[in-house]
Amino acid sequence: MIINTTYTSKKNKESIDNLVGKPFSFMQSYKMKGVGSKRMVIDKVSPNMASFLNSVSDTNYGNIELRPKGIIIHIIKGLQNYAWAIPYYQLVIYKINGSSIHSNGRFVHFRDNKTFKENKTFFDKLLNEKVKYDQHYNFLAV
Repeated sequence: MIINTTYTSKKNKESIDNLVGKPFSFMQSYKMKGVGSKRMVIDKVSPNMASFLNSVSDTNYGNIELRPKGIIIHIIKGLQNYAWAIPYYQLVIYKINGSSIHSNGRFVHFRDNKTFKENKTFFDKLLNEKVKYDQHYNFLAV
């Protein structure tokens, strides 16, 4: 679900909270040593997300926010902000020349540069949260 978050809306906030959970509390985020990534350069997106990027050759930036039941990818397009909410059960991450996040036929690929390397600990935290979520809802007997 991609929502224009340039202006705050109670309806948008509720729909995001229903999909990926409410934001972590201050104490939880302090214990986790942060729940947001640093700004990263968006290298490529799927064709159905091209409208959410700058049409000129400006650099596109995004960052990721952890939530209890998923993540939110914040994309900045000029003066507008967009939020792509992805629940953990739909999240797929590939690490090829950076990192590529996929869900529901859409993807965002972050460029492998200095800012991406600074976020290595954040991606480790993201994968740990996804594993914890998957283990919590694991219905297969092993």
